[in-house]
This record gives sequence, C-alpha cells and structure tokens, in this order.
Amino acid sequence: MKLFRVIKPGFFTTVQDLGRQGFLKFGVPVSGAMDDFSLQLANMLLKNDYNDACLEITMLGLELEALDDTQIAVTGDISLRINGQDSEVWQTITVKSGDAISFEKVRTGCRAYLAVRGGINVPVVLGSRSTYVRGEIGGIEGRQLRTGDYIEGSNAVHPIDYCLALPTDCIPNFRAEIDVDVVLGPQLESFTKDGVKTFLSNPYAITVEADRMGYRLEGALIEHSERVDTISDAILPGSVQVPASGKPIVTMRDAQTTGGYPKIAAVVSTDLHVLGQAKPGDRVCFHETTLPEAHRRLLEYQKLFRLIEANLHRRFLTT
Repeated sequence: MKLFRVIKPGFFTTVQDLGRQGFLKFGVPVSGAMDDFSLQLANMLLKNDYNDACLEITMLGLELEALDDTQIAVTGDISLRINGQDSEVWQTITVKSGDAISFEKVRTGCRAYLAVRGGINVPVVLGSRSTYVRGEIGGIEGRQLRTGDYIEGSNAVHPIDYCLALPTDCIPNFRAEIDVDVVLGPQLESFTKDGVKTFLSNPYAITVEADRMGYRLEGALIEHSERVDTISDAILPGSVQVPASGKPIVTMRDAQTTGGYPKIAAVVSTDLHVLGQAKPGDRVCFHETTLPEAHRRLLEYQKLFRLIEANLHRRFLTT
C-alpha cells in the first residue's frame, strides 16, 4: 500500500531499522539507525515493533504527500508542518490522504526519524530493511530517497484510536558538547601512556569528514608506541582507530568490517546513539569505563524502554 509520495527528498534520507546482524564475517556492515534510541521511541509512539523500518532524516528535512490515511510519529529536534501548520513531534499524529507533510532543517542534533503505523514496507535483505548505500542493498533499492519515490506501508495494519506522547522529561537533549564512555583496547599496547592520557583528557571536534561510515576527529595528537600499521582485524561500530596522523576516527553504523589501524578504545553500545546525533563542529570527550560497567549500563538501557512505554501520555482521539 502506497502511503506517501516524495516531493522533496531532503539532504540524505534513507530507510533504517535496528540493523543487519550476523553478517560481519561476510563483509556486510551492520547499518541501521545512527540514533537507534530515537528510532525505537518513534516506533513506540505508534505501538509498532521497535525494529520496524523508519525514515532517517539527516540535517535537512523532506516533503511528502500523503496518499492514504495513516498515523505517523516523528522524533528529533526538527520542525514539522502538516498542510503548512506547525505540528508537534514526539507524539502520535494522524494524517489524511492529500496532506502535505514537510520538515525544515534540524535545530539541534543531526537526525530525525519518521515512523508510520505498522512500519515502512520495503524488502528484507539479509534480515534487515536498512539501507546500506555503499553496498546498494536494502530499501529503497539500496539508495537514499529521490523525488518521485513512493513510501509503502502494510495493508493489514489498523490505526490506534488514541494519541501517545512522550513525557517531556524523556525527550533527549541533543548537545554540541558530547560525553561518551569507552572501554580501552584492544590494541592498547600500540599507544604510549601519554597517548592514552591525551585521548582521555582532551575534547575532539568532529570534522566535515563525517558520515554514516565514521567520523574523523580533530584535536590533540595521540602518540603511538610502535609502528602504526597492524594486521587487519574486526571493526565494529564505535571502534576508535588512530592512524599515523594521531587523529582518531570513530567508526559508525556503516563502518567497514575490518581495518589495520590500531584501536585505542571502543565506545560503549549505549552511547552510540548519542554520537549518532553529532554533526561537524560538535565536540566529543571520551571517558574510560570498564566492561562490567558497560554490561550493567546495557541492561539499564533495555529496562529504560519498558519504563518509558509505561509512562507514555495517552489521549483518545475523537472522530
């Protein structure tokens, strides 16, 4: 069922879910939402499965024409207009056939998410609907949206008869100064003690060389203790590599699956969504944590969604 026609595609809009798991050994990146927290909240507001596919809107919003009645939810710090009138985000919104839906650029952060009731219906490729543009796989046909594309939904989904809204104190605050926790290693021996101290005690600016694959950072140079090139090994989203320049690179959701630069640390998984909202010019500070603490935080992160869902504001809709 065609739900929307793309009038303007925005700067870089793709279909994403929570990613493609289990295929790194075949050279296929995880992909998925850069800010998986906001994507899951968008789905929560529509009583969708948390992993349902959404539109990831980067920097500058798109324009859509509704082709059928449906419900949407938008998460992120972005202006939303329906038929030229301002509309609230972080809640369930009913749209009617013929409605014009438009977004401006994000105010803070870098990305926003548009969910539709029942999820966006694109083919599942290797267990995921996520778009991996460099590999030309996933929806929509492995590329970013273009003018004239159609967004399809499920035929079997009925609207919910109430509006859900996220409590104000649960809405993320996207900052230009970002703090993330890291677990040191796995090639910690490749760096001097001063190099590690430098990494953990200085802010790093995100450069214009930043995309879904990774962020190149600018700041204090990190000192190596030995030759920089190592035997290539596995890379995951959140790996912090340091090439010969001494300037770190943080890999993100579309990161390559192997690499030969030594890795000084890995960002804990529960902070990746915070980095996913970073844009050029933002600054990030890294803080050491332990693996047991990272595991504890992951359990708390998973419990947080159940807590938020139990405290959503509910208002029944009138017809």
